[in-house]
Amino acid sequence: MARKARKKAPPKVKFQVSRSGIAGIGVVCFCIFLWMFLLGVWAGQSLLFKAVDTKDLSAASTNTKKNHQFDPVLLTADKHKKKK
Repeated sequence: MARKARKKAPPKVKFQVSRSGIAGIGVVCFCIFLWMFLLGVWAGQSLLFKAVDTKDLSAASTNTKKNHQFDPVLLTADKHKKKK
């Protein structure tokens, strides 16, 4: 009996990166993660503090002792609990 012809395996894909290339990828990833962290902190600050009214700004500029620009929003879990 004749042998069946084997199919050739498709060529494997290889990526070769030098040590400096790996270091460069690490630096780029660090910068991206740092940027996302800072963007998240900025978004969290803007979500947790109410917007400033123009009336509050005019009153705050005249009175320097009470210069409140932001009123923090207090989050409590009591509002979301089901009452039995």
